[in-house]
Amino acid sequence: MNLYTTGFTEKSAERFFDLLRAHSVHALVDTRLRPDGQLSGFAKKVDLPYFLRELAGADYVHLPVLAPKDDFLKQYRADRDWSRYVEQFEQLMDDRRIPETLDKDLFYSRACCLLCSEASPERCHRRLIAERMAAAWGDVEVVHLT
Repeated sequence: MNLYTTGFTEKSAERFFDLLRAHSVHALVDTRLRPDGQLSGFAKKVDLPYFLRELAGADYVHLPVLAPKDDFLKQYRADRDWSRYVEQFEQLMDDRRIPETLDKDLFYSRACCLLCSEASPERCHRRLIAERMAAAWGDVEVVHLT
């Protein structure tokens, strides 16, 4: 199974939706803490289901259980200590029992893409989630759409 990931920053709406269509993504799984933030542009939760349906033929799923805690984000933005952020986020995923508590059928029944705001996956929680799912489920290939 392919598990896609993407971020919306540094992408035009055209590029974003073209990538989803080109990879036949059927469900966009939003992993953001604040999907209606003012910087979300075309990716606001209030608009995204419509755009996905009309422009990519995909569904929108918000899974806040995959979002980092606000204090993690604030601390990381202040000190840019990626190793501490990873440690905190991995512990949070352990506490939330991710991916054991996820609906595995959601991910296996259709092509899914994890969404967050970061332009690249290198220092992004969506990559950590995808790698965790791949390690636990075994037959997952992670593909980052950039």
